[in-house]
Amino acid sequence: MRTRKLSFNIQLLLSLMLIAAGIIAAPVVGGSLIASPESGWPQWRGPRRDAVSTETGLLQTWPAEGPPLLWKIDGIGRGWSSPIIVDSRLYITGDADGKLVIFAFDTNGKPLWQVQNGNAWKNPYPGARATCTFSEGKVYHMNAHGRVACLDAATGGELWALNILEHFDAKNITWALSECLLVDGPRLIVTPAGPKALMAALDKNTGRVLWTTPPLPEEKTSHCSPILFEHAGRRVISNCSASFGFGVDAETGRLLWTVPLKNRFGTNISIPAYNDGAIYYVTPYAELGRRYNLTPTDDAFTAQHLWTCPLDTVTGCSLLVDNVLYAAGYNAPKWWFAVDWPTGETLAELKDFTTGTALYADNRLYILDESGQVGLIEPAKGALNIKGRFSLTEKKVKDAWAHPVILDGRLYLRYHDTLFCYDLKRP
Repeated sequence: MRTRKLSFNIQLLLSLMLIAAGIIAAPVVGGSLIASPESGWPQWRGPRRDAVSTETGLLQTWPAEGPPLLWKIDGIGRGWSSPIIVDSRLYITGDADGKLVIFAFDTNGKPLWQVQNGNAWKNPYPGARATCTFSEGKVYHMNAHGRVACLDAATGGELWALNILEHFDAKNITWALSECLLVDGPRLIVTPAGPKALMAALDKNTGRVLWTTPPLPEEKTSHCSPILFEHAGRRVISNCSASFGFGVDAETGRLLWTVPLKNRFGTNISIPAYNDGAIYYVTPYAELGRRYNLTPTDDAFTAQHLWTCPLDTVTGCSLLVDNVLYAAGYNAPKWWFAVDWPTGETLAELKDFTTGTALYADNRLYILDESGQVGLIEPAKGALNIKGRFSLTEKKVKDAWAHPVILDGRLYLRYHDTLFCYDLKRP
């Protein structure tokens, strides 16, 4: 720890000296994530894709058995997608009987409709990947083979479909496409990363191509999903390909920056984190957790590396609250960290849970680790305190990877074929 801290202090001092000398620019302060205009939980990781809920009045401790279970749904198929919830309707996907199935339920678990979006993914790691996205009465989803479908949310009727791998001459990747689609106004964003486009915007009502970002040489897509934010007067989209973290102009698709983000497997999974003019990327085995300050140039941005932290997050991603980044490591430090956003220093560690996903609400972290353990964690100065825990699965597993959802005082957790709904409201 002392060696890491010394290394960081030298790195930070060097950055400050370069800024003072005018060799690199100081970061532009300002900007924020852009939320979906839809109510509820309309996309993966919530309205801003940051896994932060504004709910209050939730239980601050749990009984030994966990919060009360309201209901559960069995038979949704194999997969790791999370539910989205809008207007008292819940949408979730699963691979069943060789097909990717999109299910609609009401918030009491009553089935409303189900439709197919192409074929299931068989190997390796069979199961549904991407979470649906809701916008203006329509549900959007991309299956593991690149088939993008637009459905009528009320009936499940398919309005249009386009296979982005075929359309942009791109190739699938080893563990299949997993991108949770982003809607920005009239645009539906996809990341084929093939010879015809790194990223593309489709008309969300027709599937017509509106703009493309020129391809990067010999680059492939990866498993990451994009975020949308405002910075220095621009609407910006950031995502990861197999070798880079990058940003584009949301209005035109113009490439604004790239940073190296390549590991020996060519996989980037963890979504970027953004706050106040700075962005965070991470890839295991290579470029560990890195913050970059984004500074505008003539018609782009420079991404200036400020610090590196020891995280090598994969499926769980990270979340950022009150200038603290929370995430778990994957390979070496396979436990949870609280990291100071301004400096990159480790503020606290929690080794009671292994790597996994998390959500923040009402001054608590809700952890689902990959072994199936669920934790209620209180962030405190220099500590992450356990305020409740229970096991979602009867046996210890290794693939509880679906991200939690909290809406209207309810916690939704998924493990493959089953969706669980728990009551979090304080008496």
